[in-house]
Amino acid sequence: ENPAQIGRGYVAITILDINDNAPEFAMEYETTVCENAQPGQVIQKISAIDKDDPPNGHQFYFSLTTEAANNHNFTLQDNKG
Repeated sequence: ENPAQIGRGYVAITILDINDNAPEFAMEYETTVCENAQPGQVIQKISAIDKDDPPNGHQFYFSLTTEAANNHNFTLQDNKG
């Protein structure tokens, strides 16, 4: 180390927000599918919330597990809501 190249100073850091709340479903869901459900019929709409800032600023994306995604009897559609 060369003492001529060392400097000291004070830095103030302001933390505006931390991600201390994990996203969660907006409510508890329990879904039932009737055996006579029609192809293309909506069987459940889901949404999520996040208590972190910014309010109304989070975008959530849902996906099916690999096993479920390979089962063409069910699909997941993003309604951009």
